[in-house]
Amino acid sequence: MWPKLSEPFRRGTNGRILSTDHGSMSAKSELETIIRTSSSVFNLNVERRFSVQQLGRSFLGSWYNTAPMAGVVTAVAAAGAAVASLRQFDGYQGLASSKVCLAPSRIGRTENVGDASERSFDKMGTLSSRRSSPNVLGIRAEIYIEEAETKTASLYIPTIQQAWLYSEYGPKENLSLGEVPVPELEADQVLIKVKAAALNPVDSKRRAGKFQKTDSALPTVPCYDCAGVVVKVGSAVTKFKVGDEVYGDTSEFCLDGPKQYGTLAQYAAAEEKLLALKPKKLSFSEAASLPLAIETAYQGLKKAGIKEGDKVFVLGGSGGVGTLAVQLAKQVFKASTVAATASTGKVDFVKSLGADVVIDYKQTKLEELTEKYDVAIDTVGKGEGPKVVKPDGGLVVLTGPVEPPGFRYVIVSNGSDLAELNPYFESGALKPVIDPKGLFPFSQVVEAFSYLEEGHSSGKVVISPIE
Repeated sequence: MWPKLSEPFRRGTNGRILSTDHGSMSAKSELETIIRTSSSVFNLNVERRFSVQQLGRSFLGSWYNTAPMAGVVTAVAAAGAAVASLRQFDGYQGLASSKVCLAPSRIGRTENVGDASERSFDKMGTLSSRRSSPNVLGIRAEIYIEEAETKTASLYIPTIQQAWLYSEYGPKENLSLGEVPVPELEADQVLIKVKAAALNPVDSKRRAGKFQKTDSALPTVPCYDCAGVVVKVGSAVTKFKVGDEVYGDTSEFCLDGPKQYGTLAQYAAAEEKLLALKPKKLSFSEAASLPLAIETAYQGLKKAGIKEGDKVFVLGGSGGVGTLAVQLAKQVFKASTVAATASTGKVDFVKSLGADVVIDYKQTKLEELTEKYDVAIDTVGKGEGPKVVKPDGGLVVLTGPVEPPGFRYVIVSNGSDLAELNPYFESGALKPVIDPKGLFPFSQVVEAFSYLEEGHSSGKVVISPIE
């Protein structure tokens, strides 16, 4: 059963009613005209005959993401053969100063009413051609437009979704694609229609059972990073609205019992404080690659107390965190010199990120380096950081044991960090780094983890698109 229209849309009837008398205009053109010329809330009742194809992507998809369609299709309901086609329509991708709700209902039996190439609409919108086509339904469409500030308006959201999950700790083969409930929201959470999700080494370690003492119960959906579109907001949410494109790490403390399923799913819930608006310059895949890695690098560099003009050494300059640490040190913290380690085949790649010096760790031992650095950021965890820092320098170990002993701090997912860095992504000063072979479709999550765990990736491994 498809949902009824939400109450805010039903209250839109106090607005003006637009006549359906538009000569021979098609329904598509009529809707475009409505949206271009309407500034007030109104509803329109119009009887039409639409083919399943017209009601599917070829009808709506051609204009829902364009300027004239400055709205969000928030619910689609139909009967019979139309349902299968309409289920696939991602209407919320249109960004919006207003919301549009299309709620068709079947008013007549299926008829043979014309070939697609010969369809035309008469003065009152009735399909006039009459040739053989079995997939045409008589449709009554109610179209409501509501101002975007109406927070209670939301998209049609299923109760069950597709997701990757595991029920036992172990190898990547324990992952399987199945069905799980769509998360229910707490007051401070938003529901995201996930467009892309990123894998991190911590996801593999978690699946292997390294954090059982603090982990959430099994079965679970892995991964923390995602980018997508807000489709529902909790009652206490103030930063985001339906239709916003966001990104973030959905678990504040990734090793301490995530509160909800992860992001390898069609929908994910997250507290609003963990998210930021997606930079307009970035794709969903690029944005999804960032949160956990850049928060790790950014918070580590801040903890190190880097000053403008310092010399910074990044151990592991080609990994997911290292590629961003190199850029942050140079572009944000204004280090005078940034050095990094990389394997032989990745030296030029790390130089392209802005590193002034790249050490091929297969050819050079770090203890042989004569120059010492003010700060070392260790993303590898093999205990080699002390070899490159000055006696009074700083060492931040992002993974592995700390030698000599120091103090411990915890990386915290934080949407404010992402928001602080957004201008650098918009300007191009910072760039996401996705491995050239690291983009996998939703159907190939096991293969993506296999690629990640081989340890040869440069940058991030991302799952996209997630439909």
